Amino acid sequence: MASAPPGRPDPDTLLRTLDAAAQPAARGRLRIYFGASAGVGKTYAMLEAARHRMEQGADVVAGVVETHGRKETMALLAGIPALPPAGIRYRERVLKEFDLDGALARRPALVLVDELAHSNVPGSRHDKRWQDVHELLAAGIDVWTTLNVQHLDSLNEAVGGITGVRIRETVPDAVFDDADEVILVDTSADELLRRLRQGKVYLPDQARHAAGHFFRKGNLIALRELALRRTAEHVDDDVQAYRLDRAITDIWRTREAVLACVAADDAAHVVRNAHRLAQQLDCELHVVTIESLRVQPQPAARHDTLRRVLAHAESLGARTEVLGGTDLVEAVVRYARRHNITKVVLGRTAPGGLRRLRLSLSGLLSRLLAPGWIWHRHSFADLLAATCPEIDVIRIAAPPLPPPARAAAVADPREPRDASRLPAYLWALVYCGAAAALSSLAFPVLHQTNIVMLFLLAVIGVALRHGRGPAALASLVSVALFDFLFVQPLWSFAISDIQYALTFLVLLSAGLVVGQLTAGLRLQAETSVRREAEAHGLYEFARELSSALQPEQIVEATSSYLRAAFDTRCALYVLDTADRLLPAAPADASTGLEPALAQWAYDHGQPAGAGTATLSTSAFYYLPLQASMRTRGVLAIACGGRPDLNDAESRRQMAAYGTLVAIALERLHYVEVAQHALLNVESEKLRNSLLAAVSHDLRTPLTSLVGTSETLLRQHPDLPRSARDALQGLAVQARRMHAMVDNILDMARLQSGDAPLHREWQSIEELVGSALAYMRDALGQRQVTVGRLSGLPLVECDGVLVERVLCNLLENAIKYTPERSAIHIDAEIRGGVLATLVTDDGPGVPPDAADRIFDKFARGERESSTSGVGLGLAVCQAIVRAHGGDIRLEAPPGGRGARFAFTLPLGTPPEIHPEPDAPCSTTAPTS
Repeated sequence: MASAPPGRPDPDTLLRTLDAAAQPAARGRLRIYFGASAGVGKTYAMLEAARHRMEQGADVVAGVVETHGRKETMALLAGIPALPPAGIRYRERVLKEFDLDGALARRPALVLVDELAHSNVPGSRHDKRWQDVHELLAAGIDVWTTLNVQHLDSLNEAVGGITGVRIRETVPDAVFDDADEVILVDTSADELLRRLRQGKVYLPDQARHAAGHFFRKGNLIALRELALRRTAEHVDDDVQAYRLDRAITDIWRTREAVLACVAADDAAHVVRNAHRLAQQLDCELHVVTIESLRVQPQPAARHDTLRRVLAHAESLGARTEVLGGTDLVEAVVRYARRHNITKVVLGRTAPGGLRRLRLSLSGLLSRLLAPGWIWHRHSFADLLAATCPEIDVIRIAAPPLPPPARAAAVADPREPRDASRLPAYLWALVYCGAAAALSSLAFPVLHQTNIVMLFLLAVIGVALRHGRGPAALASLVSVALFDFLFVQPLWSFAISDIQYALTFLVLLSAGLVVGQLTAGLRLQAETSVRREAEAHGLYEFARELSSALQPEQIVEATSSYLRAAFDTRCALYVLDTADRLLPAAPADASTGLEPALAQWAYDHGQPAGAGTATLSTSAFYYLPLQASMRTRGVLAIACGGRPDLNDAESRRQMAAYGTLVAIALERLHYVEVAQHALLNVESEKLRNSLLAAVSHDLRTPLTSLVGTSETLLRQHPDLPRSARDALQGLAVQARRMHAMVDNILDMARLQSGDAPLHREWQSIEELVGSALAYMRDALGQRQVTVGRLSGLPLVECDGVLVERVLCNLLENAIKYTPERSAIHIDAEIRGGVLATLVTDDGPGVPPDAADRIFDKFARGERESSTSGVGLGLAVCQAIVRAHGGDIRLEAPPGGRGARFAFTLPLGTPPEIHPEPDAPCSTTAPTS
């Protein structure tokens, strides 16, 4: 791979830019208020910023905010419109959760969602609250949330070891890393303990327990350090993203990063020292090796050693990469600048004296081919420091060689050759013999200069077919044959003219150089073909997975493509509906699969089995399938075939296949979630349409019944008492049926969005008076009292719909209370809302029905003889929520009866100017 010119953008940067541009532009922004523990002020800071955003005119809604009884936090929350919670039925109880559907329907500019790590009640759309946040962001809604450091998945075990408390609610680090903003809310341990003693963190009983367990000073100091470090990592990611976006190549020393450049001789020694240095600096470690196309390829043993060292570096947490290019220094400098490396660690070999005197032909040629070898003879470290002066170049001491190793190093020249290379050298001799025979036939005709070209052609052919070593041998044999057969005196190695010595030297040099360059191009072509084949295989696999609609199709595609890529078999473990890890296809007992090892890899998010430090004797390599949101399964790859688990490139290729499988499984999961949600929406629409159609058909006959009964009562006053009672009962039941039909129609219109609100500034006193007038006949002998409503401010609402809410609440009180009972209506200001209260002294609401009383078609257990379908309170809830308010059941004064309270947000009503008094006329009116 040739290095890019100085002014040319980096291809990786361009790809990342294109990926970022392909993201939906309408995606919301996520801000996380991050802290070391509870009580540092995350929620308070979030609410303060939200109020400031509201003052700027933004539409802000509190989706869910946990105040924990803190007065200061409750005071800040009072002025922010709140989204009513959703009721989720669980184990015969209805629990309150964040209303995701309500937030999506409301579509504010900003939603406050406290406690990101919260686990939702079973039965919710998502298991975790961070998944609700993800859906809000995908809908284009900005979200502000809070998070403690102990809830980060990667730090969970570390926090558990420090505090002795294992936190079960965690958030994937990817959610934290993908946040657009992270704001650290920090305070000292002493200040946090003072807040705890003052009751500003927990209630007194909880505070005493926390002070002796989690809230110890040592724990708080350690958690604070973790929070500071994790925030610094996120800020560093922001710096890197800014550098990539602006194509900044200069190194910014904002944080330390160590790069180890390794070769086969001392790779393990350099990696160990670089890892120790990275641990001391507490920074990221990168390990690279350079695959040059101009030097002699590494022998197989050294190449295997290098691969094992890179795999060991990955196990230590380092990022590894194999660099290529013709300019080695430029390749390292480009990598260092791209990753903002501040320190480069290089090795320094110290071989024995005999080995120091050894001359390598390929090494000599590499020096000859290196750029600028004539005018500089500096070391690689000197060239690196001169090319990139802003980095620190560290050369570590050479590893001491024990006597056996030194003896082996001295005896290295006598190592046996690889027998598999012998045919290539024999073919080199055949090529030279063929060139000599052809030259002998043409010698009387062709001059010696042209015969030299035939021998060079043979050297090029050997280099193309058999590599560098045979090409060097062909160069030497060609010179010898040319001297023996075509230079006077013939059939002798003697030289009659000294100028032929220069001819032999030039021929030998040209043959060696041309052969080496040709072999290098051959190696480069083979490497390019291999990498292109790998990339094409990944592309075909991704295209195949993109069309998969069933898990079985993913299993089949994975098996076939991995067999083609690695010549081995594989198995796939996926999650079922209960999040249990099971084989995607029935596995034969003789395959050697270990479900327990696959479960370990899934639980820890780390590879296990062959080639790893966890049960390396296993016959399979277990790779967790980590998608963007969570781990979706485990891919088990058999050791047989081509995959070399000690080769870093092979492991990266397997990880790439695993990532594609994980993305495909996650896509299927969200397709299933979307289909389920769409089915629920369509079912709801169908039910609403059916109810609306039936209601429209019932409205006309009901109106006719009411009119006919009232007409008969007016026109025939002399009817028998039994007939009059029957007509009155008919009219009452018809009115009730008419009210029920109105409720059904209102519910259908509100849920379909076809009922726009006609907001006007209304007086709650007038709305209550209108509702009482409408319900006068139904109230009968019940005593209705109304509080002082004249001094309350106006509210902006749809007067007709709010009057319907009051009528339904009065009807509910009538239905469940006996005659001559009392009903009280009052209103009060609570923070930034106006709360209207309807209280009765009936039997109240059973405890087990309190949480589901606002559900559609929910009815109380104790009813009067009046029938109903349980839509009145559901309509009330739909109308109030459409206004941005809330309705709930509260405890009545004295503990008897039931109290319903619904709230409407307060605004700034228009100024009402008093009308001027009419002037008094002094002229008597004329008759």
